[in-house]
This record gives sequence, structure tokens and C-alpha cells, in this order.
Amino acid sequence: MNNMKNKSICVIGLGYIGLPTAALLANSGFKVSGVDIQQETVQTINQGRIHIVEPALDIAVKEAIESENLKAYTNVQVSDVYMICVPTPFHKTTGTPKPNIDYVIQAAKSISKHLKKGDLIIIESTSPVGTTEAVQKCIKDSGVDIDSINFAYCPERVLPGQIMKELVENDRIVGGIDKNSTRLASDFYRTFVKGEVLETNAKTAEMCKLVENSSRDVSIAFANELSMICDKEGINVWELIQLANKHPRVNILQPGTGVGGHCIAVDPWFIVSRDEKNSRLIRTSREINDFKTNWVIEKIKIAIADINAKKNIKPKVACLGLAFKPDIDDLRESPALNIFEALKMQNYNVAAVEPNLKSYQGELITLDEISDKDLVVVLVKHTAFVKYFQTVNIANLEILDFVGLTENY
Repeated sequence: MNNMKNKSICVIGLGYIGLPTAALLANSGFKVSGVDIQQETVQTINQGRIHIVEPALDIAVKEAIESENLKAYTNVQVSDVYMICVPTPFHKTTGTPKPNIDYVIQAAKSISKHLKKGDLIIIESTSPVGTTEAVQKCIKDSGVDIDSINFAYCPERVLPGQIMKELVENDRIVGGIDKNSTRLASDFYRTFVKGEVLETNAKTAEMCKLVENSSRDVSIAFANELSMICDKEGINVWELIQLANKHPRVNILQPGTGVGGHCIAVDPWFIVSRDEKNSRLIRTSREINDFKTNWVIEKIKIAIADINAKKNIKPKVACLGLAFKPDIDDLRESPALNIFEALKMQNYNVAAVEPNLKSYQGELITLDEISDKDLVVVLVKHTAFVKYFQTVNIANLEILDFVGLTENY
């Protein structure tokens, strides 16, 4: 294991996972080359600055650059360990969303020309089952003797807002294409991970990440479906869940406006697309959570129509929150953002409050400006919103709360 500390590392993809990983490795003593196709991103990082928002990341990157253990490039650099941290979006097709691993394969091709005997390739990008084998085949098709190359999969499992902490403290699942690959990759992660490093095979590791997020999606779907049923019955879903959770073996999650982020809103489709026949619950849960966003839009439109009928005005609406979850700036797959954009496209008079963004298309307002709005719609339970509602008289506001923020006021 100690020999791993002498290895040079190349991290391909300097986004929400790649950059924190590269900085962490550099500050752990590794010589790290970070690679990104965006020249502006590379320049920003080499100046010791960051292009994404994540607590403590700015300090880590600055330290890594100043130590000269991290340098960013637009091309892959010769290394001993290659880590693939690129996006895995969907193919633009009708029907069941299909995962697109083109970026992963492109990264593999860019690595192939630099490989030497004993090198280790690790895929961290969330990927469908079989991706590690596909990367191995890509490398082989490039003319490389794969018998001397090691391949492994190790999914990230961090929470935005706590990435720098969880990269170190969380347990990791490592699955190699063979036992030697698993051993080498596990030894590598044990040099900087304080959590347990659990060994398996590549396919199981790939499936593990998808199952973790699908499990959460199913649980959220139950809460979201329950909220819609309770709304029809005139039952306070927040009180109901609180009471039901008093049962020693019940733990219902909190409903919201849908599900966002690049993981939970995406990963279940990676399972469904591969085995539609046997993934009916996973598919249904994903559809429920997507539908919840549309349901919220319709509830807002009904409230706007009611205000219009009563006051004969075009109501001014404030949407509180655009990020996909509380206290972050990440808009990826955000249901709150989708709701705001849908209302805007239908020419409703809407403005947004998002304290975690400096700007959004020049349309952001502050919390102090919501008092003159005819309708306040709570879409994300940001801490800033919780603190604000502790200081104001909500009786003076017309509020639609989809996240339970105002339940205790």
C-alpha cells in the first residue's frame, strides 16, 4: 500500500467530483494532473481559484496549487493512476431514458496512448452496469495489451455541501475487473480514505451506486405520492408523517417538489433501461417523482387563478429556491428551477429568491422584496428561508409551502 503514495495521478473531468478529488489527492501528497476540456476551467484552477461552489474547496484548491502538487491541463498527462470523473448524461431519445457513456469512452481513448505496464484506470463516473468492461474493451481496441493494465470502478457517494469531508470519511466500494485490479485500487483509496474500503467486483460496484440512489428515489416517491393523496383528502401530510414515524419501524421521508441532482433523478433510469421487465417499482417511483413537479406547477396555477378572480389582478409571485436541495447552488435536474421556468414560459409574473446564487439571468430578488408579492411559493427549504420566516408575520403573506418550511410558524 505504501508504494501507492509514489504514484502520479491524472484526474479527468474537473467538475463537482473531479476537482475536489484532485485537490484532496494533491494535499495528501500525490502529484496530480487535472484534466478538463474547458480552457477557462483549467486557467481558473491553475490560478488557485474554483469555478464551482462547495464549502472548503476553495481553500483545498489554493493549497494544492501553491504546493505544486496539482496542475490543470486540457490534455491527459502521463501518469500511473487515471481517474475518470466525467459526466454520464442521457441519450436524447424518446421512451425510457438511455445512459450515454460517450464521455467515459472518450476519456478512455485519451488515456490509451499514454498507458504503460502496471497502470491503473479507475472509473468514478456514475455509470450503467458493464461500463468498466466497456472501458477495458475500448483500451484493447486501441491496441494496448490489457493484460498488463488494471481496471476498477469506485463510485463517488458524497453529499453536495459536504464533499470535502465525505470524500475522506465515507466508506467506499471498489470493484475491479479482476482480483489484482481490485487490490491495487483498494490500496490506492486506503491512502486517503478514513472510512472502510469494501472490495467487490466491477459489476457489483457499478450496480451498488445505482441501487443506493434508486432506493432513495423509491422512498421519496412514497412521501411525494402520500402528499398528493393527503392534499386531496384535506389532511396535513407533515403532521401525518410525524405521527406515523412514531411507529418504531416506520421512517417516512419528507415530501418535496420532486427530485433533483445528477444522482437520484438520473441513476434509476440506468437500471430501468437495462432491464425494463424487472424494474417496475423503480420506474414507477421515478415517474411519481417527475409527476410531483408537474402537480406542484398545477397547484400554483390554481392559486394564481384564485387570486386573479378575487382581486382582478395579475398576481405577482415569488418562488423561494431554485437549487435542487437546501443550502447549495447546484441547479442540475432541479425541480424548483423547472417549476420557476415553466411558470415564466407561461407568462406568469414570477420572480425567484435563491440566496446561494449571485445571479440567475438577472431575475433574482431578495427575501426583503417578497412582502409586496401576492403569492409566495416555497420550493426549497434553505436555511436562509427558515431564519427569515422566524422573524416575519406569515399571516400577512399568501403562501404555498411544498416543503413544510412554515409548519411550525
